[in-house]
Amino acid sequence: MLKRGFDILSAASVLIVSSPVWLVIALLIKAHDSGPVFYRQVRTGLGGRAFGMLKFRSMVQNADKIGGYTTADNDSRITPIGRFIRRTSLDELPQLFNVLRGDMSVVGPRPDVPEQRSLYSAEEFEKRNRVRPGITGLAQATMRSTATREERKRLDLEYVDQASFLLDMKILALTIRQVLTKGGN
Repeated sequence: MLKRGFDILSAASVLIVSSPVWLVIALLIKAHDSGPVFYRQVRTGLGGRAFGMLKFRSMVQNADKIGGYTTADNDSRITPIGRFIRRTSLDELPQLFNVLRGDMSVVGPRPDVPEQRSLYSAEEFEKRNRVRPGITGLAQATMRSTATREERKRLDLEYVDQASFLLDMKILALTIRQVLTKGGN
């Protein structure tokens, strides 16, 4: 209950404080093209259930049809504003609505696309999905985008084993440091 209460209070507070930033990002996305401001992608959540994760759209429309789910730093599908919001992690702000809806937590393993289920054994998949996925997690806080898929998997499972309020606070502090010092990569 403490974690869920923290999630709701944190998400609501950040939504209120960041609302001017949302407006600027939305206007910049719309100024680049006429597509939608938000992007919804199916992800796997608590108990292995699918949900629609929200993000600010950082790529051209229908980018997943052009080149799949993975991206590189120089991916031509990323828009100019998209590069900035990705580097600063501002593209993740809409996930605060996922937190309020109960699909996600502020801290937890990052939600996977359903197609990545095959990367886990049945036991690992069940274990990983005992907790809500998070906007940030142990892998993002400690390695950011440099982590390999295997390292992320190991850290996600480690988080589930060691989950606590203090660990969540440590991950939040590390995430803030990552975003402020390394541009959110």
